[in-house]
Amino acid sequence: MANMGTQPSSNYTDVEAKLQKQKEIDDWLPITSSRNAKWWYSAFHNVTAMVGAGVLSLPYAMSNLGWGPGVVILVLSWVITLYTLWQMVEMHEMVPGKRFDRYHELGQYAFGEKLGLWIVVPQQLIVEVGVNIVYMVTGGRSLQKVHDIICANKTSCAPMKTTYFIMIFSSVHFVLSHLPNLNSIAGVSLAAAVMSLSYSTIAWAASLGKGVQPQVSYGSRHSSDVGKMFGFFNALGDVAFAYAGHNVVLEIQATIPSTPEKPSKGPMWKGVIVAYIVVAICYFPVALIGYWVFGNSVKDNILLSLEKPGWLIGMANIFVVIHVIGSYQIYAMPVFDMIETVLVKKLSFRPTWYLRFISRNLYVAFTMFVAITFPFFGGLLGFFGGFAFAPTTYFLPCIMWLAIHKPRKFGLSWWANWVCIVFGVMLMVLAPIGGLRQIIIDARSYKFYS
Repeated sequence: MANMGTQPSSNYTDVEAKLQKQKEIDDWLPITSSRNAKWWYSAFHNVTAMVGAGVLSLPYAMSNLGWGPGVVILVLSWVITLYTLWQMVEMHEMVPGKRFDRYHELGQYAFGEKLGLWIVVPQQLIVEVGVNIVYMVTGGRSLQKVHDIICANKTSCAPMKTTYFIMIFSSVHFVLSHLPNLNSIAGVSLAAAVMSLSYSTIAWAASLGKGVQPQVSYGSRHSSDVGKMFGFFNALGDVAFAYAGHNVVLEIQATIPSTPEKPSKGPMWKGVIVAYIVVAICYFPVALIGYWVFGNSVKDNILLSLEKPGWLIGMANIFVVIHVIGSYQIYAMPVFDMIETVLVKKLSFRPTWYLRFISRNLYVAFTMFVAITFPFFGGLLGFFGGFAFAPTTYFLPCIMWLAIHKPRKFGLSWWANWVCIVFGVMLMVLAPIGGLRQIIIDARSYKFYS
């Protein structure tokens, strides 16, 4: 009888101990450890996540799309991704008393525990790791451009391989990656957001100052029909890459405090609106003016087409470097969270500073190694943009919305979601084809680690 009397108490103690351990782990993991962000944190985190190196490839994308389709796809992407971002902000706290702090947690609620993980986690990882690899390449190439500008009239300067610049760029991340959570990188993110607005402004203002180039042509940059088709596909991936901030939106919202009276979606949405205004200010002038000035001769990074004035282009490239430092960290943080969750919850490692030190350094080293091995900037944008960015940005939120909210069939919400799904699936299928072809073309003349 005595044993029967003590058993419920023992069970209660076990549950309490488990909850306490869970709380300790959540307080240690980077996404859930700090929830005191303000609405403007949402604004500059979203700007940093969205306005990345992709903006510099938009004039190149326009040269493959042409005026009509290019403007339509740019505007349509802005509208669709704003709508799907609104859906994710709304779904963050759709269950009373629970917060979906991570993309895959929302996926699990929409599709089931196991299926949700298998649908969301591979795509999210491809996006976040893909962005980090591309940003390693971007950071390295921008540093190289600054070096080349400084050394333009000096005989004492020896040329350096892109590999070394990527390694120099990555050295910053071996330090910054040990900041514990998203709120702790707020300062880095703010600097990155300011830089993105700055180098975008330099890109279109310097293009405007240069004026329309002699013999400018707005026809296709490809002579063959096959080249035109694949170029079009690749450009779709470039646009998808440029609008890919959704993969970290729930994680950003997780840092904002929330109560039943003041849910986090209010300040989060305010920050998103500010971010999207900045996105429009950055994207449309760069894409349209860059294409108008250079036509189909524009390079896959608009700053590479702008040679003069040297000091201004050098400054813009320094701004790019600072921006992609912050953006790398924004995209790396959810990856760190996944790695550390697996290590602590599945493999039962103790949550210590040296576990974090080893795992994060290994991740930075991995992205650096892949970037050094495959630094095909234009092709990488197109391939990653279509393959993974289109699902997680353009149509996965819509599928979740249909699964959870079940809007009335053939109603406005139902049609809006299906239009986004069809557009997103087309991007996902077509864009990687163009990106992969571009990588193959670039690889023909490429020597490893040159």
